[in-house]
Amino acid sequence: MNKIPAIEVPRAEIRTRVTVPLSFGDGYAVAAEMTTFHGLVDGREHLALALGAPKPGSTPLVRLHSECLTGDVFGSARCDCGPQLRESVERIAAAGGYLLYLRQEGRGIGLYNKLDAYALQDQGLDTYEANTALGLPEDARDYTAAAQMLIALGARSLDLLSNNPDKAEQLTALGVHVASRVRTGVHATEDNLRYLNAKATHTGHTIDLPHIPAQATPATCGA
Repeated sequence: MNKIPAIEVPRAEIRTRVTVPLSFGDGYAVAAEMTTFHGLVDGREHLALALGAPKPGSTPLVRLHSECLTGDVFGSARCDCGPQLRESVERIAAAGGYLLYLRQEGRGIGLYNKLDAYALQDQGLDTYEANTALGLPEDARDYTAAAQMLIALGARSLDLLSNNPDKAEQLTALGVHVASRVRTGVHATEDNLRYLNAKATHTGHTIDLPHIPAQATPATCGA
């Protein structure tokens, strides 16, 4: 079988590096080196956070985390984005690697559309059905800019911290070697169980769900 060649990724360059001390509500604190870039194909202000230091000969642990204002900032219980972000920072700091904070709210459909999708979910649609009912893609995210960032950082081979198979598939097609895919924890609650179940059954996320009765409808996030 002939190997499919990787997609040619335009070159991006590092713009600024600055160390920022991070502190979370549960008391966990760590320093991150934040990096900005020139030349990202989508023109968005994505960030790379370097955390910890990989051991000699090891590959960096990397998470592609899509922005979720409702979950990351306001602590929305309708998704698992905030807990995944918190978990990822600590795990990457321990192993050494990068968290890419990608400005792709609502799986790439934007904040206002995400909130429109919330309203449709409150009427019974799941997170993917709500997007399509609005005439939008189920998942509009493209990880070309993420590949540009990783290549600029010298991370052409990595361990990917993700339950989402699409992230690994896109990075591989873009010429970034995913040595292994590492699952995140399962942050299930009564409020987000339907959301997590939709990700597991509809798009093959590797999530082993506990038996929690779902009493509320999930949000359109998707980190």
